[in-house]
Amino acid sequence: WNAGAPEMATRAYMVPTKYGQVETRLFCPQPDSPATLFYLHGGGFILGNLDTHDRIMRLLASYSQCTVIGIDYTLSPEACFPQAIEEIVAACCYFHQQAEDYQINMSRIGFAGDSAGAMLALASALWLRDKQIDCGKVAGVLLWYGLYGLRDSVTRRLLGGVWDGLTQQDLQMYEEAYLSNDADRESPYYCLFNNDLTREVPPCFIAGAEFDPLLDDSRLLYQTLAAHQEPCEFKLYPGTLHAFLHYSRMMKAADEALRDGAQFFTAQL
Repeated sequence: WNAGAPEMATRAYMVPTKYGQVETRLFCPQPDSPATLFYLHGGGFILGNLDTHDRIMRLLASYSQCTVIGIDYTLSPEACFPQAIEEIVAACCYFHQQAEDYQINMSRIGFAGDSAGAMLALASALWLRDKQIDCGKVAGVLLWYGLYGLRDSVTRRLLGGVWDGLTQQDLQMYEEAYLSNDADRESPYYCLFNNDLTREVPPCFIAGAEFDPLLDDSRLLYQTLAAHQEPCEFKLYPGTLHAFLHYSRMMKAADEALRDGAQFFTAQL
């Protein structure tokens, strides 16, 4: 599914964090990038890496003409919440401090992710805001079919099965692998609806898949942000299942969803 992705300058770096070295991959579509976009892959916190999402990151870099940096955060259950978020933030800080050495533009940044990566993307942006960490201006957050803290919903009841790995039992298994205790379920960096979504949330592009059990998470996030006049856009992609971004070689909707996210991000710059 990665075949035929745009060719561009690609570099790999190991980044120091308090948990050890984390691998990153930089995609540079042009030397004068207007911003840097950090990508967090999906996979229920327990699967996925920089290779599984290589095409997605290349297309995002090509369509936005921004540097994209994929962060290979440590997977669960070996790493429990909030380690992945702390690794992502550490990587952002590292590249902000070393921007000149790596020849990247860190004056404006963004976060992007699919599924569990979407939760990590928004959680990382909120972490920077709440802890007043300066890694450059967060210009936007791109979120494809994420989960943001709902425990139950209409779509979670009606959708999901063996075909998408998102039965109620599957979702519970991902959560138990990621969280170390029950109290973490209410953390504002896991249940993002418990965070303050009424102020200073970076502009959010929120993409939903029509037949995704997590669709109501995206709808509620959009409705919450919109109710408080926080800048956001929601787009539903008809006829799609969870994880459809991987099928951009054959599905027009997948390519469209990546283009839409890239266009939203560049409009914020």
